[in-house]
Amino acid sequence: MPGARILLVDDEAPLLDLLKLYLERLGYEVEACLTPADALKSFATDPSRYSLVLTDLTLPGMKGDEMIAQMRAIAPKLRVIIVSGYPYQPKGKRTAFLQKPFLPKMLAEQIEELLKS
Repeated sequence: MPGARILLVDDEAPLLDLLKLYLERLGYEVEACLTPADALKSFATDPSRYSLVLTDLTLPGMKGDEMIAQMRAIAPKLRVIIVSGYPYQPKGKRTAFLQKPFLPKMLAEQIEELLKS
């Protein structure tokens, strides 16, 4: 669903930049944040503008799933993709998991699937 807005959160700047560029080439609007604090601040200003949050599980100061729990306290139907090099079992509806490393095509397919739900 090109045109949808994605909040992207990862503490590795090169990966954040690469994912942002890839998602924008697919037609998504992307806001990228290096920290959970920045992501929560952006999200709180207008939660309805985000179609999906894509976050790493391991972030400085707060785990990605903890950040998502705070966001879902505001927007319970938020769609989320959590990525990690570690195994993870997603909790809740509208939550997907991608194990690192993953192919760009796998990410694109997961985003499309979640946005249809």
